[in-house]
Amino acid sequence: MPYAPFLDGFQQIVADAATTGRRLTRDELESRRALGARAAEAGHGWRGLVRAHLVVGREGRPRAADPDSVLAVVEQAMDAFADGYERAQRLVIRKEEAARREFIDDLLHGRGDSGALAARSERFGFRLSRAHAVAVAEGPEKYDETDPVPRQVASELFARFENRRILFTTKDGRMVCVAPSDQDDVLTHFAKHAYAAVGDRAQAAIGRPRPGTLGIGHSYEEALNALDVAQRMGFDEPLLRAADMLVFPVLARDRQALVDLVHNVLGPLEGARGGAVPWLETLGAYFDTGCVAAAAARRLSLSVRALTYRLDRVHALTGADPTDPAQRYMIHTAVIGARLLDWPARPLRPV
Repeated sequence: MPYAPFLDGFQQIVADAATTGRRLTRDELESRRALGARAAEAGHGWRGLVRAHLVVGREGRPRAADPDSVLAVVEQAMDAFADGYERAQRLVIRKEEAARREFIDDLLHGRGDSGALAARSERFGFRLSRAHAVAVAEGPEKYDETDPVPRQVASELFARFENRRILFTTKDGRMVCVAPSDQDDVLTHFAKHAYAAVGDRAQAAIGRPRPGTLGIGHSYEEALNALDVAQRMGFDEPLLRAADMLVFPVLARDRQALVDLVHNVLGPLEGARGGAVPWLETLGAYFDTGCVAAAAARRLSLSVRALTYRLDRVHALTGADPTDPAQRYMIHTAVIGARLLDWPARPLRPV
């Protein structure tokens, strides 16, 4: 009988206490609590344990004992057993959750030996032999896994994909989902429900699929970088993909070259009336609308004439004409660089 070690002494307690009608002693109650804790640590299910106790209680009760006394003894014993079981189970769950979070943290940051990570992954039903991608969602607040929003997103995710090998957690106030690279529907579903949970104030990014344990960390960093770029560039799309934003890391990789470009092309705007900000906003709207003056003017709540005047002033101040196709690429790249560098809010400093 698999439950026999956790029923040690139970039959004797029932027989003795039921015959005399007494209550269980403190030592007897503590022995039940200790056995309940051992049963939880061993991973035994509660239903089977209850059934085993009832069987032993029925078979071991004295014939002459009052049924009410037997039930009272079984009730006391089972209550103490349940107390020990639940305490130990909570501790087991906390330890398991701590181990799971540590494992996910190591994955996201590329820490630890690959072989050890692979061995640990089996414990959580996760296979690192496949390529994976990481999605990161952030909202107006920082979240912990116990908060209502992450719990709602996790519930929706695992209800839809209960048989998939995926991971969900919170990290640095953001929600994170890791899924195999061929299951993009999981990540888009995660992003959709993260957006729905907090309204139009959420934004999610998906890193590129990468193989191996280190690949998960790279995909995570790409997703974080995509969110950072979106904030700097003013992108408000609810779902971003790192694969569609590769030009920005390329521009930012040589920071000194980018600083020089912004300084040389756009630096003269700082000396204009009102500083560089309104001129950068004008250029940003112009390029974001495909260099269509009427559309840019509407975005800025200006007349087309006023917008054209601003573009002419930019030409006069910088020597670069944003309406000239030959010069447009240079000044557009400089505007993107200014956003990436958060200029002019942050001064341009040489590397």
